[in-house]
Amino acid sequence: MDNLNPVKTPEEIKQPITESISETQHMMVVNGITYNYTATAGTILLKEEDFETGEKPKATIFYIAYVLNNPLNSSPRPVTFSFNGGPGSSSVWMHLGLLGPKRVLMGDEGMALPPPYKLIDNDCTLLTHSDLVFIDPVSTGYSRAVPKEKPDQFHGVKTDIQSVAEFIRLWVTRNKKWASPKYLIGESYGTTRAAGLSEYLQSRFGMYLNGVMLVSSILNFITAEFSPGNDLPYVLFLPTYTATAWYHQKLKTSYQNDFPGTIQKVKEFAKTEYSQALMLGNKLDHKESLRIAKKVADFTGLTPDYVQQTGLRINIHRFVKELLRSEGKTIGRLDSRFTGFDRDAAGEFHESDPSYKAILGPYSSMLNDYVRRDLNYENDRLYEILSNLYTSWKYDEYQNQYVNTAEQLRIALQSNPNLKVMIFNGYFDLATPFFATEYTFDHLELPESVLANIEMKYFHSGHMMYIQKTSLLQMSKDLRSFIEKSH
Repeated sequence: MDNLNPVKTPEEIKQPITESISETQHMMVVNGITYNYTATAGTILLKEEDFETGEKPKATIFYIAYVLNNPLNSSPRPVTFSFNGGPGSSSVWMHLGLLGPKRVLMGDEGMALPPPYKLIDNDCTLLTHSDLVFIDPVSTGYSRAVPKEKPDQFHGVKTDIQSVAEFIRLWVTRNKKWASPKYLIGESYGTTRAAGLSEYLQSRFGMYLNGVMLVSSILNFITAEFSPGNDLPYVLFLPTYTATAWYHQKLKTSYQNDFPGTIQKVKEFAKTEYSQALMLGNKLDHKESLRIAKKVADFTGLTPDYVQQTGLRINIHRFVKELLRSEGKTIGRLDSRFTGFDRDAAGEFHESDPSYKAILGPYSSMLNDYVRRDLNYENDRLYEILSNLYTSWKYDEYQNQYVNTAEQLRIALQSNPNLKVMIFNGYFDLATPFFATEYTFDHLELPESVLANIEMKYFHSGHMMYIQKTSLLQMSKDLRSFIEKSH
């Protein structure tokens, strides 16, 4: 009798790794103008050349792209590649909060509304001025290393930049966008990635960009690492402590009544008296230490005794616990306007960030619903909104030094003097403080003619400033203007 169920060899049962695509048609109206667009949700397979097999699959990158149908003019339409940070974050935040044709409905100040949550048309979308591609790096969203490939090979500063660059090259090539103006927009660690990409795309592929947009920037990690011997973060976080204390009504009246003037005063104090005092270390005499502690207390809403006990050095994790400790509240790291509470009010570190908890539910729910319901993309895999890759991220090329992709951005600007950069800062962002960003760009060592290509914007909101309605409206205007002026 013939064998009706022959045993298959491993090669026979091996399934090819393929790309998946779902294209859907949509329409929206912005300022009385109708925009018809194609949305594509799917994956692109990254491969490397292999001596034996020719090409070896490495990872599938999930993305969502929006391309306008029948643009009004015949010139090549710009395309903007967007990603968030972490490292380990998917692209959901700027996608459904700022740039995409749909956005999560939040309260006007960015506070979460009660579930179930809603997705609404986004009148502020950048799709009016640029096609959009939202990229989920490997191990975020639906993106994964293929079977038998280790995910951690993509979890490093350099390898992350290389894999995202390869995705961009493939998408640009397949969609015939080499002649189009091209932009990057990154948020948080996404700005670290964007700065690195600006140089890598140029040097590896000859792909020159028109613009880079940095939302809540961190390029030079020395500005944010509270480690022994590094006094710089204490100086650079101080103005954000002041802005936070102002928001929570903890400053003396003269400072409370003049926000712009107070911010200017604390910046000047941080650059001069405060940084000089920290520079002296143990050689700072007691009387001067008390004087500096009093001034720091005035600018932070803390007590002089507490400032003195910290050695004049206030770690961000202590600040979020201490400012409202007497009220039994903690404040947010991503957005210090938000407050929460801990089981242990006397502890040194907060249990969780109340500003992150406020956005996790709405954005996670709406992304998972939107992908299936509106974009018809079927995938039972967990959509990784934010994987904790930070502690295992590899910095091999930065041994015995701090990560600093500002240097790659400097090289990109040096090689491409037409490259424009726009930076968005939130006054209440304790993750990537605005004064630290100013410090980084003040040390780029470029001629004035090139520095003129860099523009900074400031908002009375936090790390994800667009969750606040007034900031969203202004960011939309700034982004559209930036695209119009830079190509």
